[in-house]
Order: sequence, then C-alpha cells, then structure tokens
Amino acid sequence: MKNAIFISVRTESTRLPEKSLLKIRGKHTIEYLIEGVKKSKYADVIVLCTTKKPGDEILCDIARDNNIEYFQGNEHNKPDRWLGACEAFSVDFFVNADGDDLFFDFGLADLCFKEHLKYLDKDVLIDGQGLYNDVYAMNSGAISKIVAGITSDVEPHHLVEYLKNSNEDVLIRKLSNVPAIYLKNDIRMTLDYPDDLVFFETVINSFGEKSLNLEDILQFINSNPSVRNINHYLEEDWQKNQSKESNDR
Repeated sequence: MKNAIFISVRTESTRLPEKSLLKIRGKHTIEYLIEGVKKSKYADVIVLCTTKKPGDEILCDIARDNNIEYFQGNEHNKPDRWLGACEAFSVDFFVNADGDDLFFDFGLADLCFKEHLKYLDKDVLIDGQGLYNDVYAMNSGAISKIVAGITSDVEPHHLVEYLKNSNEDVLIRKLSNVPAIYLKNDIRMTLDYPDDLVFFETVINSFGEKSLNLEDILQFINSNPSVRNINHYLEEDWQKNQSKESNDR
C-alpha cells in the first residue's frame, strides 16, 4: 500500500494574489507547508497537486527544488486532480493538505494514515473537517467513485455532504482519537487575506532560524494575544464566504 500527502495549490487567488509564492524570510509560503509535511512517518510520497496553467509552472519548480513530486491536472476540479495524481504515482491512500495551511502538522496526516488501517477492505473517506486545519483523506477507490459520480466541481469541504446524498458505496468515517493540539481553537491559521500574511510573518519571524513545530507555535501565540488578534477578525468573513458558497451550489 502506497501512502501519499497531496498538497493542493495553485497560484491564482483573488483575495491575496499569488499567495503561495509570497516570501517570508526568503522562502515561498508554500515551502513552509512542504517542510512540515515532509516530517510524516507514514507518507511514502509527497505530491504537489497543481494545474496545467502556465502560471502554475513555478509551483512545479518549487516542488523540484524541495525534492518532492508534482502533478498538473484539472484547474478547478480538485477531486479529478487527486485521482490523476493517484494514477500517476500508484497511490492507494492519500491525505490532502491545502496550500493555504502553512502550519499544517504532519502528525495530523499521520493520524489519518493510522485511521485508514481500520478500513483496508473498504472504500473510505476520513473526515477531519472542523479541526484547526480541515483535513480529508481517502483511498483511490473512493476518489475514483467520487470523480465518476460528480456532475460539477465539488470543493473538498462539500465531499462529505455529496457522499451522504449520493448512492456511492463509500464509507465516511470521522477522524477519531484526535489529540487536543489538533482541535479547533480561536486561532486563525489559514493564508487567505493580507492580514493573514502579517500573522504568519509575525509568527515565523519570531522563531528566526529555529525549526517550526505546532506545539511551539501554539505556545507562542497563546503567550502573545496580540498576535492572535492580527487576523482573528477575518474568521467571520471566511465563514460568510463558506456559507454563501454553500447557498450558491
């Protein structure tokens, strides 16, 4: 069985243009995510999943520079892109890490890999929505059925809802036994707006050359409430956008 972490990212973004290419301490923001997931104990391969658009070629260069794989697929349909990456790299099970989540912790991915061991004889989607960073994981059989069944683009946070309302034979299991460090808190750790960038810059600059880990990051933020306040107000705007997207579907 071949396990993978797929990093879903593209350069096109509206609220913060080319956010994955912005730099903090001389590194592209996406490189902080890459460095984090490379610590996984269970991932056999890490694949940066992007699109075939010319503007995303630079992301492939970044993947090469960081010694990970890359896959170029459907511009808007992430499930189709994931299926293509599964086929290209013979992946049996993968965890998705969104390119916006710079502090995505490898331990969260490894929890998904271990959870999957309970369902090796099933096509399964592991649902980690609602944690400090949303996470979704599934086997190649599940993503094949999803892509074959959808008639329009389905965003990752709608996959569980889609499967519940479909006839697809895919088991949905909530990620279990999640340590407290990964539970949702009042810290916003997603790169989507300019003030999110200020937040990440502040945190990363505070560590200097020291390697980042989630425990130290949370300790720093909790000891410095002013850092949390840099972008926490944006969570309400984000929730409204998610709600509007759901109503528009």
